[in-house]
Amino acid sequence: MAAAFALPLAWVLLSAVDPGAGLRVRIPDGLTLGNFRAVLTPGITYTPLLNSLLLCGGGTALTVGCAALAAYPLSRFPSRLNRPFLLTILFATSLPITAIMVPVYALFVRVNLIDTLQGTVFFFAASQLPFAIWLMKNFMDGVPRELEEAAWTDGASAAQSLVRIVLPLMGPGLAVVTVFSFVMMWGNFFVPFMLLLSPDLMPASVSVNDFFGNRGMVAYGQLAAFSVLYSTPVVLLYVLVARRLGGGFALGGAVKG
Repeated sequence: MAAAFALPLAWVLLSAVDPGAGLRVRIPDGLTLGNFRAVLTPGITYTPLLNSLLLCGGGTALTVGCAALAAYPLSRFPSRLNRPFLLTILFATSLPITAIMVPVYALFVRVNLIDTLQGTVFFFAASQLPFAIWLMKNFMDGVPRELEEAAWTDGASAAQSLVRIVLPLMGPGLAVVTVFSFVMMWGNFFVPFMLLLSPDLMPASVSVNDFFGNRGMVAYGQLAAFSVLYSTPVVLLYVLVARRLGGGFALGGAVKG
């Protein structure tokens, strides 16, 4: 199974440096960087990747911030409304994007958010927020309440305890929510394809479609090279947060005595 799933990855890596790349997975007869030189232009790679970083970075920051603010009262202040609210947002995660894009498109047209990066960022954040709240709450439940109570005794407010106590202690949780949200937005084709109209605003997830020409003609080598470049930000993000993912919660001895 692992070998079968590794074949597409092997094709991408090998075809990116293959001057005669095709659909077959094969060892190149010779190595070339011509495919990378062909796609490393502002119109093909730089502008779409910048648009993707703006969309996904802004959407991820908005998602993580709103999820933390929503998960904190759900975790710290029990209420009869907590469970219905959580079930409601859980239901929201099951709604297919394609089913709600028509009314969303009509709404964005009326409020002048169509063909804007900020409008797409808002929709990205809204679509990822339900599951992010669930993840954030579960991680937040693992932070002892006694630590916050000690901060409240020293005069800290609920907002200060959230920022200075809870969030620093749930670093792995923040890393998981951040990586999950970013990856889901980074690979999303349908939402920016529907909400963005100008070619200059298209992210890399949409511009990759430009490599598929008419009559089945595809520049496989350039497509593979672009795929490698397109995957790099996600890999770098994972490398940056990998230590936080494996570090666990820094709570050892925090509530002893």
